[in-house]
Amino acid sequence: MNLAVGFFDGVHLGHRRILAQADAALTFLNHPASVFAPDRVPPLLMPTDVRLAAIAGALGTERATLAGRAARPSEQVRALPFTPELAALPPDYFAARLRADYPGLDTVFCGPNWTYGANGAGKADTLRAAGFRVETVPFVVLGGAPVSSTRIRAALADGRLEEANALLGGPYSISGATFPGKGVGRTLGRPTINLRVPEGLVRLPLGAYAVETPLGPGVANYGNAPTLGERAWPKPVLEVHLLEKTGIVAVPATLSVSFKRFLRPERTFSSLSELKAQIARDVADASAAR
Repeated sequence: MNLAVGFFDGVHLGHRRILAQADAALTFLNHPASVFAPDRVPPLLMPTDVRLAAIAGALGTERATLAGRAARPSEQVRALPFTPELAALPPDYFAARLRADYPGLDTVFCGPNWTYGANGAGKADTLRAAGFRVETVPFVVLGGAPVSSTRIRAALADGRLEEANALLGGPYSISGATFPGKGVGRTLGRPTINLRVPEGLVRLPLGAYAVETPLGPGVANYGNAPTLGERAWPKPVLEVHLLEKTGIVAVPATLSVSFKRFLRPERTFSSLSELKAQIARDVADASAAR
């Protein structure tokens, strides 16, 4: 049995290279920075449940292709809570834990910058010295630089969706609970499905986006709707207008939205008529991005 180790936020191209060669994965529920530097925890690319499911989906894909079998099921993903007590344990404890928890372990797969144990003292060579076979998987390089979660976060925060999606190996997506809106979109001839964006995720620039949903393509505004004045959202909301008639009877309780392109920043319009005209331009731009 081969084991992949890491946090794997975003499950990007580099992560997939590691996971593709493994049968199981060992990760953490919370980001290690939540213990080491609580005031500097990076905004995440994925909620925990989505990340764990994506890890499971990426496991063993290379081995499955070679062997002509399906990838391993999701129970092969083990996620530990990262606690101060765990962070303080020496590297040899981790080695002992691996022996106890994975008696059939053949090879550990990790990234070039992976560390473990108190103060990050354990590295791939440390684990090899403890008697394990360890394969350090090289970074995936794209656009002249290694693919990393940090790089993807920066691209998303700047609205560089095409770059972020290339590094991820697919469109950046958010799933959120839907809720009734103010009805303004319907009066403008552009009804929307409204989503609450989960807390703790990387914050996209406020503005309009070309998006894709399970219900079809759409144009979305992520923001406060400042043109509505006192009726503006107190926190940013994702409002999605579908480009095609779907015939849906009821709005789903949750919706996944994949971001394809950043169209424009959010701004305050002088009137609803001006807003309506801009939405028409956004619809045209989103349609052209399909």
